[in-house]
Amino acid sequence: MEFNVVFTDEADDTFDSIGRQILERWGEPELFKFRSRVYKVVDTLSKSPLIFPVVNGTDNLRKAVLHGNCSMFYEIKGNIISISFFWDNRQEPVF
Repeated sequence: MEFNVVFTDEADDTFDSIGRQILERWGEPELFKFRSRVYKVVDTLSKSPLIFPVVNGTDNLRKAVLHGNCSMFYEIKGNIISISFFWDNRQEPVF
């Protein structure tokens, strides 16, 4: 079974924000790598949504580490995977 993946408004905003930071600091090649990694993980999630662990202290929020500096958080809701937000891991811990 393949799952549908949707981005919340917050996911769109944080994806764009992190993308802008990458572009400003390291340029287009790194931005391309970041986006490619995100799309690859999203494709994997659509086939195997349980691949990443549940965040401690939550019921259904899962964390996919995209890079040492960035993670993506998502929830499984029936046959839909809802990307909740992206997080710069250099910030204070979210949980």
